[in-house]
Amino acid sequence: MTTEFTTINPADGSVAVQRAYATAAQLHSALQRAVQAQAAWKQASVADRASKVGKGVDAFVARKDEIAAELTRQMGRPIRYTPGEVAGFEARARHMISIADSALQDVKPAAIDGFNRFIRREPVGVVLVIAPWNYPLLTAVNAIVPALMAGNAVILKHSAQTPLAAERIVEAFANVGLPDGLLQFVHTDHAGTQSLIKAKEVNAVCFTGSVAGGEAVEQAAAGRFIHVGLELGGNDPAYVRADANLDHAVETLVDGAFFNSGQSCCGIQRIYVHQSLFQQFVDKAVALTRTYVLGDPMDPNTTLGPVVRVSAANAVRAVTADALAKGAKALIDPREFPKDQEGTAFVAPQVFVNVDHTMQLMNDECFGPVVGIMAVSTDDEAVHLMNDSPYGLTASIFTQDEATALALGDRLETGTVFMNRCDYLDPALAWTGVKNTGRGATLSAVGYEHLTRPKSFHLKAL
Repeated sequence: MTTEFTTINPADGSVAVQRAYATAAQLHSALQRAVQAQAAWKQASVADRASKVGKGVDAFVARKDEIAAELTRQMGRPIRYTPGEVAGFEARARHMISIADSALQDVKPAAIDGFNRFIRREPVGVVLVIAPWNYPLLTAVNAIVPALMAGNAVILKHSAQTPLAAERIVEAFANVGLPDGLLQFVHTDHAGTQSLIKAKEVNAVCFTGSVAGGEAVEQAAAGRFIHVGLELGGNDPAYVRADANLDHAVETLVDGAFFNSGQSCCGIQRIYVHQSLFQQFVDKAVALTRTYVLGDPMDPNTTLGPVVRVSAANAVRAVTADALAKGAKALIDPREFPKDQEGTAFVAPQVFVNVDHTMQLMNDECFGPVVGIMAVSTDDEAVHLMNDSPYGLTASIFTQDEATALALGDRLETGTVFMNRCDYLDPALAWTGVKNTGRGATLSAVGYEHLTRPKSFHLKAL
């Protein structure tokens, strides 16, 4: 049985972190401490919670540079971008704190003489947050802050690729007045994670990861009747209409495809362009792609880092090989990016045309800097192709006609519809998906509904 794990820096293969897995006794202790802490915390006012959680956010942001550098060494995103994730953590946290009071207010139906009736939102208890490596701070904060603000305790289990993310979050909240054990991290393997999900002390699970991981979470929670929130990724499409601002569409979608080396659940993987703009779009997209700098992520000039590990790079290369074997045309010569070498985690960005939906690239999630572009002749054809996917996280429409975007958006099978932007999360809106992307929602006032349970009061005056 493995008792420890090692995090490998994908850029150079060096050891970034080594940690021991928690023992069964340590996991049990964490659960007991969480239950005891939550019993006290649920009595605190929303204003008191906001003050203390806000101080935790302050303490976290104060270590921005250190945390950003650690993220780069753990998962390979260029150092010019990782400080932005700390900023995003803060923005989402501040928003969820700011709306907590209104989101957690009692719900009161129309008054009836002689009765006091209302629905109270009670905390669920102990929330297990299972966070991934690709956006280790943003995916975690989506659940942690609203869970705490709703009166819950949180146990954070992070990916073995980014364990320091969990440690830094918990450290920041350690001296702000939270009850001891209210926010904890645990380092554990799959078996340990399953034992936590099955534990009677856990009342909700918030998971971000793969479809296979989501299936494992559901199986572990089966028969427990607890809330299980699942955000399982996507194969997100964009449609560039004939009336789109072409330069804006190119700039936005190339960034949406390649930011974080394409390792974004809402990253753009499929682009459908009206045939009247198709060749112009492709030419401009290829020219912009060639300006990327693939290299050492600690170099501030680098705009494209490695993917998370060598095996992930091999998986991306398998997707490109599948596309080529089925007739796709690659428009970027990998030799233009010398860092792209077999046996490394560095993968050159790639733009494909002559693609179709028999290819894995256009029909499954590919966590890498690869995008396929197809020409379409009508809105109906675009909607059909955008919906032809087992996933449904976001979909983007580039147009200057908002009424048409709304009409098309109503027909799209997706959690978020964008117009003239992509690969973005607004904390004021529910982050959710359909089909294999999962179920449940985080952020916005809706996110609080999944971290509380309704309790009705029906009081009759005599």
